[in-house]
Amino acid sequence: MYTISHRVAALACAAALGSVVISADTNEFLSTWKAPGAAQMNFAGRKVGAVLITDDTSLRMSAEEALAREITARGPIGVPAYRIIPAEEVKKKDAAKGWFERAGIDGLVILRIVKTETDKVYSSVVWSSGYYGNPWQYWDYGWATVYPIGAGRDSTTITVETLLYDVAKGSPIWAGVSRATDPKDVQTYMKKLASDVVKRLEKDGLVKKGAR
Repeated sequence: MYTISHRVAALACAAALGSVVISADTNEFLSTWKAPGAAQMNFAGRKVGAVLITDDTSLRMSAEEALAREITARGPIGVPAYRIIPAEEVKKKDAAKGWFERAGIDGLVILRIVKTETDKVYSSVVWSSGYYGNPWQYWDYGWATVYPIGAGRDSTTITVETLLYDVAKGSPIWAGVSRATDPKDVQTYMKKLASDVVKRLEKDGLVKKGAR
């Protein structure tokens, strides 16, 4: 059976293998999925949990706060998960479910970093300096190592999957995979992603537009 988990796995693979180049300030959704028949959620005035799955507590707190603010701006009451679930119980599904139920959470928006890649990017100066300056310097160097090593920079790509769940029905409503290259720092990136996720949900007709 082709389940949502298979779908998200396929989206993540597509993101990881894609060749899209994205600027540091841009989150591009490479793929999205919307449940058949899904319409705008009537979560106005109801609680929606904001979750980032990560072991980095500081990152989790800042990202969940940012996501909760974006949710609240659209009518529901966004609630950062770290404010509800004790840190020692956050990885226990039954305990987490109980905390969400007692808090009256009706929806969940869950973000998870699924892949981080770092590649060497060579600038034009590499090919006109150092060992590359003339063929004979390069000859010895080239035979001494399999990989060319020269001045360059590391390019980091982060791939994130996002899921929206209706807690009452126990089913997913929306899923997406986004990718960004060379974020200035992860916390700023996750805050921007929180905004972009909710804007994408607006675009897909699942939440109402927030105040501009």
